[in-house]
Amino acid sequence: MEIRPILSALSRHKVASALVVLEIALSCAILCNAMFLIMHRLHDVRTPSGIAEDELVQIRIGNHEPRDNADARTREDLAALRAVPGVASAVVVNQVPFHEDLSNADLSLSPEQPVPTLSAALYQVNEGSLDALGLRLVAGRDFSADEYQDGSALFAIDDLRTLRTSVILSAAAAQALFPDQDPLGRIAYWGPIPLTVVGVVETLARPGRLYGNRTYSAILPVRLNYGNGGMYVLRVSDPGMRGDVLARALAALERSGPGRLVLEQQSYAQARSDHFRNDRDMIGLLLSVCGLPLAVTALGIVGLASFWVQQRTKQIGVRRALGATRREVVRYFQTENFLLASIGIALGMVLAYAINQLLMGHYELPRLPLHYLPIGAAVLWLLGQLAVLGPALRAAAVPPAVATRSV
Repeated sequence: MEIRPILSALSRHKVASALVVLEIALSCAILCNAMFLIMHRLHDVRTPSGIAEDELVQIRIGNHEPRDNADARTREDLAALRAVPGVASAVVVNQVPFHEDLSNADLSLSPEQPVPTLSAALYQVNEGSLDALGLRLVAGRDFSADEYQDGSALFAIDDLRTLRTSVILSAAAAQALFPDQDPLGRIAYWGPIPLTVVGVVETLARPGRLYGNRTYSAILPVRLNYGNGGMYVLRVSDPGMRGDVLARALAALERSGPGRLVLEQQSYAQARSDHFRNDRDMIGLLLSVCGLPLAVTALGIVGLASFWVQQRTKQIGVRRALGATRREVVRYFQTENFLLASIGIALGMVLAYAINQLLMGHYELPRLPLHYLPIGAAVLWLLGQLAVLGPALRAAAVPPAVATRSV
């Protein structure tokens, strides 16, 4: 197939050709960035929490009464909850992954370090929490009984330099603090407080997206009560009975301490789903953003190709009379479309990076990875070939004699 006749034909339709090129360029730029944003959101939605998501329910309660007996009341609550049929274990934690609350700690390698090494989600747990949450230790051990401290007593300490405690890190946080080293026995500092690393869990996601990181977490052996930030988390023996167990647990708490306000009560799976609702909505919106310009581009290609087939009936008839096969006529229009698409894609790639730079400056998004460009190009090349196929087949079906008599 000669390219020169195609270029000559396109030069006689500059405006129409330019419009198609611009449509393709804009579609390429939007498609590449939208695909990147979709995958970015999907990565967040699919981030593993590290806990036994399908087996957990959570309850947060408040009280209008004085909290001077909150530690004792919390122990009574835990005993009542553990006695509920279907409850395998019950613990108190300050937060769970992908939750609206966020307790955070800046960790350093020395107390005088001006800039912390990393910022980690700070989990405070009581005895048995690692097993109850389903966390998997990959190094070291769980906290020993004598390492747990009451949160109410710790909060009353004036000089934090007197504190010393153990810590369990997520694998990502341990690697960031002590690259390619054994973290066990090493000390990290939370301000002036030394934290001795006794264990590492495989994964423990942080509640939110602070600083764009989802994987840095630290666990402290601190017993909280329902009045100073503690939340009851129950692990059920049968995930299918989470609703029934939750209802029975709420009834047990009401018997244990009437008059308390239930601030939150739901399964962890529902809490996670609620946390990522906006991300899922954004994914749906971005899919629509992808689909609309692609549909407009396809319709534009079909309309322009159909118009050109009608305008070139004489030329098609002459080519057929001179021996051109139907396949060659189809290939002519496909090649023509491929050239227009290639020019539009080249412009679209430049525009895609310009849009990405704008998004990076305003929304703190990472740079657009290069592999999205050939993916977008392949989609548009395929779209163009499919869109032009119908008009090309109609052109190839014109009998040479009829096309010639239509002059």
